[in-house]
Amino acid sequence: MKLKDLLKQLTYEIISGSDEIEINQLQNDSRKVEDGDVFVCIKGAGFDGHQFVSQVFEKGATAVVVMEEVEIPEGLTVIRVENTRYALACMSAEFFGNPAKELKTIGITGTKGKTTTSYMVRSVLESIGIKTGLIGTIETIVGDKVTPANNTTPESFVVQKTFREMVDAGCQCVVMEVSSQGLMQDRVSGFIFDYGIFTNIEPDHIGPNEHKDFDDYLNCKKKLLRQCKHGIVNMDADFIEQVLDGHTCDLETFGVNGDYDFTAKDIQLFTKPGCLCVSYDLKGKLNFPVEIHVPGTFSVYNSLCAIAICSHFTNDVEKMQKALEEVRVKGRVEIIPVSKRFTLMIDYAHNAMSLESLLQSLKQYEPKRLVTLFGCGGNRSKDRRFEMGEVSSKLSDLTIVTSDNPRFEEPMDIIEDILTGVHKADGEYVTVPDRKDAIRYAILNAQDGDVIILAGKGHEDYQEIKGVKYPMDERVLISEIISEPEVQKVL
Repeated sequence: MKLKDLLKQLTYEIISGSDEIEINQLQNDSRKVEDGDVFVCIKGAGFDGHQFVSQVFEKGATAVVVMEEVEIPEGLTVIRVENTRYALACMSAEFFGNPAKELKTIGITGTKGKTTTSYMVRSVLESIGIKTGLIGTIETIVGDKVTPANNTTPESFVVQKTFREMVDAGCQCVVMEVSSQGLMQDRVSGFIFDYGIFTNIEPDHIGPNEHKDFDDYLNCKKKLLRQCKHGIVNMDADFIEQVLDGHTCDLETFGVNGDYDFTAKDIQLFTKPGCLCVSYDLKGKLNFPVEIHVPGTFSVYNSLCAIAICSHFTNDVEKMQKALEEVRVKGRVEIIPVSKRFTLMIDYAHNAMSLESLLQSLKQYEPKRLVTLFGCGGNRSKDRRFEMGEVSSKLSDLTIVTSDNPRFEEPMDIIEDILTGVHKADGEYVTVPDRKDAIRYAILNAQDGDVIILAGKGHEDYQEIKGVKYPMDERVLISEIISEPEVQKVL
């Protein structure tokens, strides 16, 4: 492939050499460069690809793409663009033959709900025979191949490579979570989404290595509605007018507090043995009853969004109903069937905002007691520990403080920080440093009608201690615990 063919979508300047040269591979990692490659110089939080120009030339690179001045070795082609992250996205799309044009692309953004909604959408589409790939926080799914995720939205080269794998595997559609970082860093540039979805927005991901303030966060989120053909938005979301400002797509709407294209009416929260459920009547462009075995009013919004998307692919109401009723998402209010006496669930809530939202939703089911088990990650903000401790103590009947990923900190030091927050409210609490022991304690002391939440780990299947990730899946721990004779007696 000629270099100029990779640059089709870009405005660029040839600083040295020629864009007529043949290119072997496209790279943005200097360690992977080989003979005949083009290297795109990306600036990151802790590195700058422009510093590796001489090194990649020595390794055989024939061209580099830059956005700053660099020292040019003789014989190296140098292409200058305004933004190398955007360039990488566009060049990746061309390198893999623009696979997005062969797929129906669905991008979902929002502070909460991306993961659950993406699985709901995939479940419905697969149920009607549309082979659908998924890129998200938990994993990437291409046909039968499942790969654990490192980032919610991968780098643009990986996105385009995955799209090509999906096309080659016979996928007709892809649903992907689109993070604010992904939008800010042009990881999903180089193509236009067929459907862009906005779920909600709350202050989050604000800090030195993420967004400088809430306005920056919001402005990144709203980019998706300028990079899609058809937008589907939650009209009940805070700041919705700001989000819609400048959108370039047609719009469909969903929500609860108005008459939208897809509206939930007569919402009912109810329980089944060991399970918390919600039902409602769908009104608007489609009219039918919906039942979901994932608790909380947030599940109403997630399912409304999924229905709105899937209505563009099918009018088979029965299959939609069945797929939504059966959908389960690993680590997202994931109910683990242990006993009919109480409900046990695993959730990824790992900050005060997500934990508060979860606990408030679960309190609506009026459990005998709300029991929250959680820890906090080491080498992270202490404020998160104080805040989570206070939220849990305020909203839970019992807080079980334990370990999460201590990393390079001592678990008890983290627990003491959490207890500082716990003491700001008046909820009962216990400390059980070992997480397996803590889960055993929760089960052994469960009362009829309790709802027990194991918060913070979610889909993670490891515990990080002193730089090493040890296998630890809460589902495995639960299975081991409930097989113990002492525990069997109380189930």
